[in-house]
Amino acid sequence: MPVLREEIGYVLRDVRQRQGRTLREVSHDARVSLGYLSEVERGQKEASSELLSAITAALDIPLSVMLREVSDRIAVEEAVQIPDTIPAELAHRYAQQQQGHGYNRGDQLANR
Repeated sequence: MPVLREEIGYVLRDVRQRQGRTLREVSHDARVSLGYLSEVERGQKEASSELLSAITAALDIPLSVMLREVSDRIAVEEAVQIPDTIPAELAHRYAQQQQGHGYNRGDQLANR
């Protein structure tokens, strides 16, 4: 059974190491203690959403990308197939909802 804090720690450490950055650099940029960041990366501490946001910002990756990678890792451990695209039924339902509102997804994004 996957442990969320361990998967988050693995992904954060992997991203940091791929960037060739040290714990000290990232902890400084995220304004979190070196020891605490180390514990988060080793899956020993549960990080708050605010802390995760600060760490991912320090790593210059969107929080959503980190969470997606964590989700994908957990899905693999659970032997769940990960769709490459939105299932057709969901896409169709979303399109119907948008038509009922009188605009499409492009309009919605443009009006933000």
